[in-house]
Amino acid sequence: MQVFVLAALAFALVAVLFAVQNIVPVRVAFLAWTFEGSLALVLFVAIIVGAVISMLVSVPSLMKARWAASGLRKQVAALEAELDALRRRSDPVSAQKSMPPAAGGASR
Repeated sequence: MQVFVLAALAFALVAVLFAVQNIVPVRVAFLAWTFEGSLALVLFVAIIVGAVISMLVSVPSLMKARWAASGLRKQVAALEAELDALRRRSDPVSAQKSMPPAAGGASR
């Protein structure tokens, strides 16, 4: 936990230094949209937009994996229930086979 906090503080310090050193205004134009801001701000917005797009692209595969895991959990539960039922059915049979013969039988 402390290592994470220290790493986050170091990253924040580097980000602040970068932002202070890159205050040059830049103009970004995309189709009919135009934006002007500092280079650090433009890069920050570009990184955030890229992260959001990559998360949105990965959502279908994550949902597919969750559905598969859910189906497998249900299958495991059904198979465990079936195994328990089979064990309960076979226990009386195995218990009778392992019992010694009844007293009063022929002895030598």
